[in-house]
Amino acid sequence: MTKITNRTILITGGAAGIGKLLAARCLAERAYKVILWDIDEAKLEQTKAELEQENHRVSTYKVDISNLEEIKTVAQTVRDNEGVVDILFNNAGIVVGKPFAEHTHTDITKTIDINVSGVMRVALEFLQGMLQQSEGHIVNIASAAGLIPNPNMSVYAASKWAVVGWSESLRLEMERDHTGVHITTVLPSYINTGMFDGVKAPLLTPIMEPDYIVEKIIEGVKNNEIVLKEPFMVKSLPILKGLLPTRAFDFIAGKVFGVYKTMDKFVGKKTAKRPANKE
Repeated sequence: MTKITNRTILITGGAAGIGKLLAARCLAERAYKVILWDIDEAKLEQTKAELEQENHRVSTYKVDISNLEEIKTVAQTVRDNEGVVDILFNNAGIVVGKPFAEHTHTDITKTIDINVSGVMRVALEFLQGMLQQSEGHIVNIASAAGLIPNPNMSVYAASKWAVVGWSESLRLEMERDHTGVHITTVLPSYINTGMFDGVKAPLLTPIMEPDYIVEKIIEGVKNNEIVLKEPFMVKSLPILKGLLPTRAFDFIAGKVFGVYKTMDKFVGKKTAKRPANKE
């Protein structure tokens, strides 16, 4: 089991939403220190002030994880100031919800830089410290979109498929070499954080409340779960896709469960800085 008590935790996209709730939950588990990375400096300071009210140790760093030089520079500062990161939550991500033909090259680049390259690069910066101490845990927040295609989220889905493949491959490497470093891949369906405002929940797959999925993630980390899929219907996706012909799967997912129409009225949470939001 992975202990959160007395561990140093780093959470990307930590100023709000799932990241902020993960921080609060880790502190409730008596983490030694929580380090928050986010691009929104004002929200970072606000979240830090809220979490420090209980005399918790909280550090914040403004970082754009689409920028490699920022990642490298701030990661070195973290290592110098905070020491080894024991548990990393790769939580930051964005979504552009529209048909692929309407994407700009900037939309594609930004999504891949944050959702894929940023996740891998942040992990790479802190993995060596975990390997040196023969202990650590990397939690990669992917998505159920990493298991199933969906119109109006093609690039987002592609980014999450990439994270799932990389995360599982990294896990196998860590296990093969008996490193003591655990990898957990999280694949949730829609979460009520504002990131997916306007979506319609598929049949039998309700939009989850943030507190629910955060509790599941914390339990998964403590139990060293390999892959965490929520809610229940997400667990059935690999089985159905493996057994059914593509057209049959499309019919069930699209016509019966309505998965392929979930993004038809997507709005998302608008911000001044970018057209999408952290998970």
